[in-house]
Amino acid sequence: MTYHFSRTLNTTFADAETRIIKHLAEEGFGVLSEIDVQATLKKKLDVDFTPYKILGACNPNFAYQALQVEPHIGTMLPCNVILRELPEGGIEVSAVDPLASMQAIDNPELDSIAGQVRDKLKKAISSL
Repeated sequence: MTYHFSRTLNTTFADAETRIIKHLAEEGFGVLSEIDVQATLKKKLDVDFTPYKILGACNPNFAYQALQVEPHIGTMLPCNVILRELPEGGIEVSAVDPLASMQAIDNPELDSIAGQVRDKLKKAISSL
């Protein structure tokens, strides 16, 4: 099982970011955190790296449901969505597959929630 799903866009990095944030919002997700990996690596290690961002996306309803059945699920939240510039051109947008990450947790009550979150994340990615 793959642990993510992706789509490559022929657009600018900024446009891809704007579009994924919009599509995530349409599926009920907000972006709680944003990590600019390129800037962080430059600042901390003085290395040049391709444009790369990690967005921490959260759907409050599903997060609440998951917390009700598994109190330590916060260690797996939020759902990460990445944007990265590809060497051959284009911007790849990828999201974690919650079903894959939830396999590490022995709680069958999470399966339905993870499946619903997966469907919404996949829809946000595929609708880009």
